[in-house]
Amino acid sequence: MNVTVVGAGYVGLVTGACLSEVGNHVCCIDSNEDKILKLQLGEIPIYEPGLDQLVRSELNLERLHFTTDIAHGVSFGDVIMIAVGTPQDIDGSADLSYVREVASTIGEYISSFKVVANKSTVPVGTGDLVTREIRNGIAKRGIECDFAVVSNPEFLKEGNAIEDFQKPDRIVVGVEDSIAASIMRELYTPFNRSHDRMIFMDVRSAELTKYASNAMLATKISFMNEIANLAEQINADIEQVRIGMGADPRIGYQFIYPGCGYGGSCFPKDIGAMIETGASVGYPLKILKAVRQVNDKQKNILVDKVIVEYGANLAGKHFAIWGLAFKPNTDDIREAPSLTIIQGLLDCGATISAFDPGANNIARQLYKSEERVNIVDDAYDAILGADGLLVVTEWKVFRSPDFVLIKNRMRSAIIFDGRNIYDPEVIKAHGLSWHGIGRARAVFSAPAH
Repeated sequence: MNVTVVGAGYVGLVTGACLSEVGNHVCCIDSNEDKILKLQLGEIPIYEPGLDQLVRSELNLERLHFTTDIAHGVSFGDVIMIAVGTPQDIDGSADLSYVREVASTIGEYISSFKVVANKSTVPVGTGDLVTREIRNGIAKRGIECDFAVVSNPEFLKEGNAIEDFQKPDRIVVGVEDSIAASIMRELYTPFNRSHDRMIFMDVRSAELTKYASNAMLATKISFMNEIANLAEQINADIEQVRIGMGADPRIGYQFIYPGCGYGGSCFPKDIGAMIETGASVGYPLKILKAVRQVNDKQKNILVDKVIVEYGANLAGKHFAIWGLAFKPNTDDIREAPSLTIIQGLLDCGATISAFDPGANNIARQLYKSEERVNIVDDAYDAILGADGLLVVTEWKVFRSPDFVLIKNRMRSAIIFDGRNIYDPEVIKAHGLSWHGIGRARAVFSAPAH
């Protein structure tokens, strides 16, 4: 099948490469000429494990190609997937200007039946908007041309996106046209062989399914952070509580790890969009407002712990940060807790050295004019002379560090563990001080040395 993917960002690249790998011919479209030129050379603009090799392989096999020519893309694809950004608008709602623009352009060039699939995360009713824009474009040309708009939301986790696409837990398709349903089933057949993962529903329900899924996951995170903060106040250990909770199969262990808040390009934006959707129909989403409020506060939890240790005036203090990306195995620092933490420390007068295995280059660009923030190329260079180490992202490389070297290199051997990745007893044995999240019974200070 010929597939056009409009938008060569994170979702578009993964979708295009994975569909190409199973034998489809895929045309990826993007308006950014520099990005397209680099992609044509096999240079990937994002960090996603395995994606660079997959794209280069499919380029060499000539099943995947990149262009800025949208007219060619509309003509080429039997299925046209819209995978452009829907950034958060000023009022918190999703900005649909890119989606609208793509739909309008499809209307300008469409000349035969196409299935137009929304992969972008969009508010309920966007399928209707896309349909209107395409129809308006067709009407202006004075022709008749049939098409079908479907909702096919992505459920890709950054850092694990290729496996998520290749081995999906569900494939949601919102469709109200039988021909389009058959085409979408055929398209996903290679990913649907062991058992039927396809879930067909109406377009609006599919659009809401994506938002509701992310909202539920964000709610679990904020709930667990609330319980962790309570545990600290009442001298309980959230790690033991987590194990006891997760043993209930109705709850499970996923997304009940406390930490220093969620970030990224999805959860913050989607929570905001859902809150605005509720407001637009006169139904305030009180739980989601609380989820956002808790998360905004949780991003400051490590700074709060530093202030308890040293006071609010951190002038002359230097801190190391391990982890800048909002999660491991990505270079995405959008809405990352690290950004809030860095600003909080700077506001108190501190200086910072930071390291991230994937996001260093992006962070350097962000902080290139901030002399008090130094992005270094080695985790152990970051801790040199530090008054505290703040672990913000749970990359594997941070899970079993050289605690002896940490103690020797730091001015004050204190670890603020924002992801509870260390065993307090191990830390204690090495003579370091440790502060976790929700583990008041395990918090301790090492003897002065």
